[in-house]
Order: sequence, then structure tokens, then C-alpha cells
Amino acid sequence: MELGKVMHLFIGKAKTYGDDNAERKMDREWTTAIYRGKTNEAVYLTEKGFQNDEVGDKKNHGGPEKAVFCYTAGHYTDWRNALGQDIGPGAFGENLAVTGLDETNVCIGDVYRIGEAEVQVSQPRRPCWRPARRHRIVDLALKIEESGRTGWYFRVIKEGCVENGDSIRLLERPNPEWTIDACNEVMYNQPENPGLAENLRDVALLAESWKKTMQKRLDGIPENNGARVFGPNK
Repeated sequence: MELGKVMHLFIGKAKTYGDDNAERKMDREWTTAIYRGKTNEAVYLTEKGFQNDEVGDKKNHGGPEKAVFCYTAGHYTDWRNALGQDIGPGAFGENLAVTGLDETNVCIGDVYRIGEAEVQVSQPRRPCWRPARRHRIVDLALKIEESGRTGWYFRVIKEGCVENGDSIRLLERPNPEWTIDACNEVMYNQPENPGLAENLRDVALLAESWKKTMQKRLDGIPENNGARVFGPNK
């Protein structure tokens, strides 16, 4: 069943920007691939991500569970209205900007065929300080969490070429109750609800990093989000 289409495809290399001697923290040196460029060519998607694409922070980004970052094209207008900035495709470092899919109708474990490839939803994107640095809004990660417009990650289960205009077809949906919205609700709005944390932790196809976060919550271990949300910006 076709649910959407690829509107834009973005790839890019990690580059270093800024000046480490700058007085303002937001102007200091940082390495990122958030400024990915739009391509109209077909690009081969491997289990580690698109060929010729990189991440700037290999500890927290990339890898099989975060091979592809997908974002809803309709959100750009919402962000322009909310922030008063020229927010457009590629603004958050996404690999794919898509139509027809969003956080309300994408579920953990969904398998989609996109072009020649098959991908599976692994987790919502947890926003970090890099979009804040790019857009010069120090608390942007918190704004993304509050908005629910997080986007999500795919793992790759069948490699192949993907390009603009490709249909996105749903092949499997094992967890219809666990939409990206539902996961975000547990992560950000229901931190004191152990039942929900346990239920989310036990979703077999959820990324391990999210399972570990839920387990720490169940164990009563506080999570320090400052490094992720603000990083060196504050």
C-alpha cells in the first residue's frame, strides 16, 4: 500500500565550522553533517546509510539503527510559522523529506519499500544541540520535543537505490499502537508512568538506545539531558 513519496533526498559529508577562539559559544568550532545537500540522483542505500553520506558525531548518530533520518515535508511550514525563520527542506539534517507520512501514522517496526530498498522504523529522532546551533536558537531541541515534530529513523533491511519521487509503500505493520507520537508521549510527557515505560521498553523492534532509556527510567536512574539538548551551545 502506497502511503507517501520521497520529496527530497539529502546527502553530505561532515565538515567543521566556526572559530574555537570565538567569544560566543554558538560561534565556536563544531563538526557536523547537518548541512546535507539536495541531490536529484539515485543514491544507493546500504545498511549503514546512504553512500557518500556521513555523520559528524559517530557516537550518537548513524549506525544500523539510525541509518536514515526521515522527516515530514509538511512540518517546514509549521516551523516557519513558529520560529519566524526561513525553515525549509534539509533544515534538520534529514536524509529524506517525505509526503504522506508523519508522526501520527508511522509506527515502530513498520517496514516500507522505498525505491529498491526496504527499511524499518527503529525509533523517533531525539533532537540534540546541532539544529539549535545551525538555526541560532539555543533551546530548539526542547521546542522540537514539545512540538512532536521529531521525525524518525529507519534501519535498512534490504539495500538498494533510492531517489526523489520514489513511492513509499507499507509492507508490514507489527505495532500499530506504537506510533512515533505515542513513543514521544512516553519519552517526554509521561516520565513518571512506569507502566508506559515498561510497555515501550518491551517493543521488540524498538532501537536498543530507547530500550535502555526506558529501563533506566524503571530503575529510577535520572537522565541528564543537558549535554544532548544544549551541548556546547550553553
